[in-house]
Amino acid sequence: MKPFVLLATRAEDVPADEEYELFLRFTGLDGRNLRRIRLEAGPLPSLDLDALSGIFVGGGPFNASDPIETKSPVQRRVESEFADLLGRVVPADFPFLGACYGIGTVGAHLGATIDRRFGEPISVVDVELSPAGAADPLLRGMPERFTAFVGHKEAIASLPPRATLLASSAGCPVQMFRVGSNVYATQFHPELDLDGIRTRIHAYAGYGYFAADELDPTLAAVRREPVTHTGTILRNFVERYAR
Repeated sequence: MKPFVLLATRAEDVPADEEYELFLRFTGLDGRNLRRIRLEAGPLPSLDLDALSGIFVGGGPFNASDPIETKSPVQRRVESEFADLLGRVVPADFPFLGACYGIGTVGAHLGATIDRRFGEPISVVDVELSPAGAADPLLRGMPERFTAFVGHKEAIASLPPRATLLASSAGCPVQMFRVGSNVYATQFHPELDLDGIRTRIHAYAGYGYFAADELDPTLAAVRREPVTHTGTILRNFVERYAR
């Protein structure tokens, strides 16, 4: 089988390593078949799409809507590398699934408006599939309403051109979309479990996702309801695109 690639941007080793382990678990892949590239640590190497089965993008602390003058040199480099990569992925309709930060990269590439109107605090939300989502092969086996972990300062304000809406939540109208037949992006985290989001809450406590006195309420918010279905999306992606 040709390998999949996980493009990661987390600089903190503990949540970065746990993110990789979660992708391995929910995809059913092993280290030989899911290659991790930590973009915050160095430039993106050249990727031969013909030698890959597909690309995953994990979450991270970068925000596409931040003013350019506030972005670090690393963030500007990563954004440029994603623009170049998506310039090949989207026209080729190459299998791609971007989670959280991934939706910002695809949205920015397509010219979507990304701002802070529909940010969601770290929590569990109810997500509802659109009719197109209910019929999409990547969402096979998913209920029409399911719970998911979220936590993002920015979001896509409206569906970008050429995209098909697959899922929404009450607080965020674009939770998942597809471009073409094979390029996907989610605002929620399909790779997360309860332990994983607890790790991130502690790791990013000083990053502005919640106030200093809101740690305990934030930990309680992610226990509101169990999240049991979202990993199906990652398994479906692998089953559909492994070659």
